[in-house]
Amino acid sequence: MKSFSDLTEQEILALAISSEEDDARSYGMFANELLETYPASSKVFMEMAAEEFGHRDRLTKVYRAKFGDFIPLIRRADVNGFVKHKPIYTITKLGIDKMRHRAEVVEAENYRFYVQAAGRTNDPAIKKLLHEIALEEKAHESLADKLGLTHLTPAAKDNEAAAEKQLFLLQVVQPGLVGLMDGSVSTLAPLFAAAFATGSTWQTFLVGLAASVGAGISMGLAEGLSDDGKLTGRGHPLIRGLASGLMTAVGGLGHTLPFLIPQFHTAFVLAVFVVLIELSVITWIRNKYMDTPIFKAALQIALGGLLVFFTGMLIGSA
Repeated sequence: MKSFSDLTEQEILALAISSEEDDARSYGMFANELLETYPASSKVFMEMAAEEFGHRDRLTKVYRAKFGDFIPLIRRADVNGFVKHKPIYTITKLGIDKMRHRAEVVEAENYRFYVQAAGRTNDPAIKKLLHEIALEEKAHESLADKLGLTHLTPAAKDNEAAAEKQLFLLQVVQPGLVGLMDGSVSTLAPLFAAAFATGSTWQTFLVGLAASVGAGISMGLAEGLSDDGKLTGRGHPLIRGLASGLMTAVGGLGHTLPFLIPQFHTAFVLAVFVVLIELSVITWIRNKYMDTPIFKAALQIALGGLLVFFTGMLIGSA
């Protein structure tokens, strides 16, 4: 994958063209899905799709004037720094609220992209167009108002979040939660392998501590080096890396700390109890923030946690 900062002026325009095409088709899918149930909202999404197609056409005209007819296919997924969204077809099955939130996030992301893109080009015509589209994205009225508050429950009206808040959840909170889940699960095997192999609470604690800190360092570096945060708005990589690393370490330390208790049986039972609590919390997190059905989330987490747990037991007992 290429970093956004490494893209040429031509590649930036090509990326903008494909992004507008993708967004237009996404809004078209939303419109089609809502046609029978919410015809007014369907019309709004169709108008938004037409607007995105208009952006694409303006970008294409400027591109061809400078670079010719051939437009390389470059999509967000090919560029490091963009948020990886769920596929559109999964959003359409989650209802109008999820479609609305997705559109709000996309508009906020697009504004940030065009501001950054305009700063990367020296061509006056291209810079002017990118600034114009950025302002149009910024000036979009609240999508909740566009779709009509009659489509939202009173609770949804009271709790409606701005697009920037949605971006913060998607780009900052969720990576931290992923770190917490990774630390909670990945450290089970070395911890309980050490417990069964040594029968010593202190030795087990040291192994768990090393696994937790090591996983935290690894996740922190991975997050910090993933992108510079300028395009995604995710913040300084050092801060993101520290947050992700600390959350990962915390996830592992939860079931490690019980082994500070000298009595092995007591420490082991308490650690297992803590693991059950951690897996329950992870299940809730996946359901609350990642739209995973509660039963499916519980089954996935329980199966994954048990597999890692028994792997550690088998290796430690060998």
